[in-house]
Parts: sequence; structure tokens; C-alpha cells
Amino acid sequence: MANPCVLRAGSDMPECSAADVDDLSEFLAALTAPQVIRGLVKDWPIVQQGKRSRRDLGDYLTRCYSGAPLITSSGSADTNGRIAYDESFTGFNFQRSHMQLEEFLAGIEAYAGQDQSPTLYVGSSLLDHWFPGVAAENTLAPSVAKPLASLWLGNRVVVSAHFDFPDNLACCVAGRRRFTLFPPDQLDNLYVGPWDMTPAGQPVSLVDLRDPDLERFPKFSKAMEAAQEVVLEPGDALFIPSMWWHHVEGLDDLNVLLNYWWRSTPAYMGTPMNVLKHAMLTVRSLPVEQRRAWRDIFDYYIFEASEDAIAHIPDAGLGMHGPMDENRSRALRAELLNALNR
Repeated sequence: MANPCVLRAGSDMPECSAADVDDLSEFLAALTAPQVIRGLVKDWPIVQQGKRSRRDLGDYLTRCYSGAPLITSSGSADTNGRIAYDESFTGFNFQRSHMQLEEFLAGIEAYAGQDQSPTLYVGSSLLDHWFPGVAAENTLAPSVAKPLASLWLGNRVVVSAHFDFPDNLACCVAGRRRFTLFPPDQLDNLYVGPWDMTPAGQPVSLVDLRDPDLERFPKFSKAMEAAQEVVLEPGDALFIPSMWWHHVEGLDDLNVLLNYWWRSTPAYMGTPMNVLKHAMLTVRSLPVEQRRAWRDIFDYYIFEASEDAIAHIPDAGLGMHGPMDENRSRALRAELLNALNR
């Protein structure tokens, strides 16, 4: 049975004004926790159009649109905006299709003002491919590394708590969005679904934060005690550090977000998600004594790594223990591919 009481996050997020930020890249690089920057993108043309009206924003997006069909997700009104699994857990509660932007915006307008409307959502859409005009006229440099910029559009859509490997700067363009963030150490309290069947590529919490079933998910109340919550207004931005879980709720009839992702390590190093999948294949089913031994090895060489671990090896023999530059990365990747293909 769902809990009738609405759980609130344990604390608000730290905030500052855009006027407090001299160098955005340096400011973000120093952060290790979430940070709200009020008014960071308030002067963007897309934000100004959104403040005028939905129609003005729609006209602006149409002018900036490449014409490539959008990948859309739509669900019935009884999903209450939530992107999630179906009751059988063999699929999802929404349907994917392709639409032109004009059709999508017409649907948004048709549902506007309804207390409980069908869900209409466009997830991460690369600006360079779908909205090159937006990329050209609304610019930011959140990182020394070239960030990946995407646009998100929808009505009162709810995306369950999930994490991203890259750092993330989420810029609220139109409508208000409520973000609830959980530190990485709350994994055990979030009741995460399968990692290989996901609504949008990342594993998600099975808990509906707006109406949590604490009989089914009793530890979720502990997650909420550690959570931080904020509502972004158009023009505001939120820095979400790598690996922080975030639940996102659109609060208006049309919500538009532009976000930037970037990594603190070179792309040639690959993603730790591949390591997890390989560990599922090779380590998880070992006898407990062997798993403990491998945990110690990972701690020694990876998680608690220090120079002492390899100080006794001459430089000429370091191999993969040496600094992971592009050449070592290529050689190690080739070795792994050969091993996996046997």
C-alpha cells in the first residue's frame, strides 16, 4: 500500500548567483557536491522566448530545428507522467515513436491545462543533430573538455532517480523542474531496477518518489533523509556531480532543459559500466572466498591504489600498471577484445 504521506528531501541544495561565478569552468571543477547557480542562462534567447509564451518558444525551436525526426516517448494519462516499467516488468509504460517537432508541439498544446494529461516526452536529443540553431545561439563553456550538449522536452514528465557517469550541468530553459538528488552511497536504499533493461539507458529507482510505497520499499525513507531538493526556474542551472542519483519532475505544461555532459578522464579510458558487466560475467558467481580475494585485489590496485603498490616494479616493466595514456589504453583494449573473442 502506498504511503499517504509525502516524503520531503532531507536538505536543500547549496545555491549561488551567476554573478558570484567568475570562471564557470574553474568553479565547476572545484565542486564535489551539487550546486545551484541561479540565473546562469537567464539571458539566453531560448529562455527569453520561453518566458514570453509557449507559442513563442515553439516558434523559436521550430526555427532552430534540423528536421530530423525526434525520438519520442508517450504514455496514457494513468501513468501520471512517470516514465517507468509496465506492471508485468517485461516492458515499459510508454511507447516510443518518431515525430516531427511540429507534431510534438501540437500534442503539448492539446494536453496543456489538463489536470492529468497523457505523457509526451523527448529525451536527450543532441543539439548538433536536432537543434543546431539552439547550439549556435545559446552557448556556455562549463568544462575545458568539449561537453556533449542535449535538449530535453516534455510536459509534466517524471524521470525516476538514475545516475550518469559524466558530470552534468542542467540548464532550465522553460517551465520549472524539481530535482531531487541522492548521494552515490544511497544505492542500497533506492531499490534500483535491472541494469540491462532500462527505460532510457541508465538503471532507475523503482520507487515513485511522489507516492513511495514504504511497505514494498522500506529503506527508501533513509534515502530521502540524505536527499537534496531544488526547484529550478527558467534561467537557473544545476551542477550534478558524476554518479549522483537524480529524480527529475517537470512541473509545467511545457518543460525544456538543455544540459551539458563532460568527463574528467579521457574518452579512450572507456566507461566503468563495461567493467561492472564483465565482473557480473566473471566474478559474481565465484565462491565467496574467491570473491573476497578478488575484492582485495581490486582494492589494492584500483580502489585504494597507491604508488607503493607498484614501487617495486622497474619502469620498463610497468605495462598496464603505468599511467593510462592513449597508447596503453589501445593496447589493453586490444588484449581484452582478443580474450573476449576466444
